[in-house]
Amino acid sequence: MNDYAEIETCVECSARNLKNISELFFYAQKAVLHPTGPLYNSEDKELKSECKRALSRIFTICDLDNDGVLNDYELNLFQRRCFNAPLQPQALDDVKTVVKKNVPEGVMNNGLTQIGFLFLHTLFIQRGRHETTWTVLRKFGYNDHLKLTSDYLRPRLRVGRGSSTELSHLGYQFLTTLFEKYDQDKDGALSPVELQSMFSTCPIVPWGPDVNMSVETNENGWITLQGYLAQWTLTTLLDVPRTLEYLAYLGYRYIMADHENQLSAIIVTRDRKIDVEKRQTSKTVFQCNVIGPKGVGKTSFLQGLVSRTLDSPNMKPEHLSSYVINTIQVYGQEKYLLLHEIDVGISDELTSEDLACDVACLMYDISDARTFEYAVHNFKTHFERLNVPCLMIAAKSDMHPVRQDHEVQPAQFCSQHNLPPPQTFSSKARPNKDVYTKLATVAAYPHMKGIAPQGSSYWLVSGLGIIVVGATGYFLYKYYKSK
Repeated sequence: MNDYAEIETCVECSARNLKNISELFFYAQKAVLHPTGPLYNSEDKELKSECKRALSRIFTICDLDNDGVLNDYELNLFQRRCFNAPLQPQALDDVKTVVKKNVPEGVMNNGLTQIGFLFLHTLFIQRGRHETTWTVLRKFGYNDHLKLTSDYLRPRLRVGRGSSTELSHLGYQFLTTLFEKYDQDKDGALSPVELQSMFSTCPIVPWGPDVNMSVETNENGWITLQGYLAQWTLTTLLDVPRTLEYLAYLGYRYIMADHENQLSAIIVTRDRKIDVEKRQTSKTVFQCNVIGPKGVGKTSFLQGLVSRTLDSPNMKPEHLSSYVINTIQVYGQEKYLLLHEIDVGISDELTSEDLACDVACLMYDISDARTFEYAVHNFKTHFERLNVPCLMIAAKSDMHPVRQDHEVQPAQFCSQHNLPPPQTFSSKARPNKDVYTKLATVAAYPHMKGIAPQGSSYWLVSGLGIIVVGATGYFLYKYYKSK
């Protein structure tokens, strides 16, 4: 064994005398189930780089307060999560004493540092307790090659046709806890350094510079808690496998250990057709496709949702995204509205992806006589036959309006097709939030697609109708009672 480091165990046995037979099978099983090779370099007498990376990631996840050490509470939680048993106070002290004796920098502020954590696992392996390290690694989803398994990263999720995916309250709870962990200066926003630190447990940072143009940021252009949750909401709606994968990387299964996997962070909504039939929905995230030719003001309209104009100090045109998301109040309830910009020409046909939305926003430029024709074409070609509510947006309302090159002018066209009147928008003034509220309301109540929401005459007419019906019923009751 001294000459050949790859030999883990040497057992002298005899089948005739039944010497060490059980030991032989024990060590053979151990060599298969808890191999030393992937973890430890016997020649250098240290952990292999892949093992160090995996254990360092585990340490970061277990360091709940992000102070660089595992305190007694964090060590006890780690012990319970991995081995279903707490560490006694004396055992904790003994562990820290052994670590500090061998590597003084392994213990700091009465807690175990990352160096100490790695040393402890080196010690386990050197003493033949490979199963301890393997138990930890497998608890965190690693296979025999120290790679996270596909089942751990992407548990199977069924999403039916017409359904969408959203974060559950558990998902938002975990992500909020994560934000607070890495917001070291407690300023309510993540600086580039803090954001990099957050994603240190992931293979790559999943967000590029365009994220800061998609969500709400502070005056420094850093992503706020509201913007951070909105970005995860966007990812979950458009690419739920990616959300599941990064929840695993970030430690969802460890932090939310009462739940089997990260599927508890996801809600699959029912088919939109059922929502229309039932005239109600439990959805909280609505996608609005903003459709129109180039130059009508779609980009300004998207940025207005997060209270930015193209002249804002933090505006970076090279990082503009075709998606912007923010929260909107709809009858006192918080909803997410996701705007998706789509450029079209008069002869362009919209794809099935372009038509897949909860509400369509058809934009035209009131100062350009040719642009309303695009909105009419797309409405008549696609949306008139679909159960997708539409809203016409008259952009650049600060400019002088011109007569549109169409036989029917916008207001009259909307009236004829049972659409709300065109909503005005200008990027020159402070963005008007009412138009976004109307879009979110129409999306949340799709059966009202032909009625202007919130404050429209519909509610007055409906209310009067209810009063008339009630009064008629009351007088009929009095009449028959007197008879």
